[in-house]
Amino acid sequence: MPEGPEIRRTADRLGRVLKGRQIDSVWLAFESLRPFEQSLIGRTVVSVDSWGKALLIRFDDESVLYSHNQLYGVWRIMRRERHPTTRRSPRVRLTTSSHSAWLFSASDVSLWSVGTLDQHPFLSRLGPDPLTHTVTEQDVVDRLEALHFARRRLGSLLLDQGFLAGVGNYLRSEILFFSALAPEWRPCDLSVEQRQGLAAWTLTLIQRAYRLAGVTNDAQWRQPLIDQGWPRCRWRHAVFNREQAPCFACGTPIVRQSVASRRLYRCPSCQPVPT
Repeated sequence: MPEGPEIRRTADRLGRVLKGRQIDSVWLAFESLRPFEQSLIGRTVVSVDSWGKALLIRFDDESVLYSHNQLYGVWRIMRRERHPTTRRSPRVRLTTSSHSAWLFSASDVSLWSVGTLDQHPFLSRLGPDPLTHTVTEQDVVDRLEALHFARRRLGSLLLDQGFLAGVGNYLRSEILFFSALAPEWRPCDLSVEQRQGLAAWTLTLIQRAYRLAGVTNDAQWRQPLIDQGWPRCRWRHAVFNREQAPCFACGTPIVRQSVASRRLYRCPSCQPVPT
């Protein structure tokens, strides 16, 4: 499933062809949404935003098209006159004078108004998204210290979209590695400096993954491999998907474990478990 940085990049791409443009035609696959097709024709797209793993297209009548890619959904942009050649099932098509934006394979699509978004069953449970909302290091520290988060183990807390929206499996492993923390640690067990470091690395890696299309590894470790012609899968991350490969920092083999029913990768030496 794509994580927050990938959805934010999708929102940016859609925004470049939809924002400020009038919608000439609309097609919605789901019967429950068909009655709203005509109401969106002629509307201008005001913004295209992401919130965690959800994408929100807002129109000038205050309506908002919500979509969640889940495991298989994907947005594609093409020239207006072209038609997709894919086996994927189309769900949404928004067409302007020059382009069409197609959503394929996603099953979670609905239409809301700006005033009712806070009632959305998924969005209403989300924490802030560092790529869409203003989130500072102190904001993250404050959330780590909040009563309902402080005693949670980091391995499960970082996947909780109510803590910070958009962090998924690869970001969880990378954030813990660069913070030098094992998934068994809890925020309440950390020192002030450790919580500050965790907050800083969380924002840094989310921004890095957004800027570099999912790359989280440090430049000093990835660049030599890039220069040697190694494939992207070998240098993209510091620990994620690198089971038994040597840690870039110390050479210890990376281990894989299951935490919160999801695979997690860590360096046993750089990330010792609490005693």
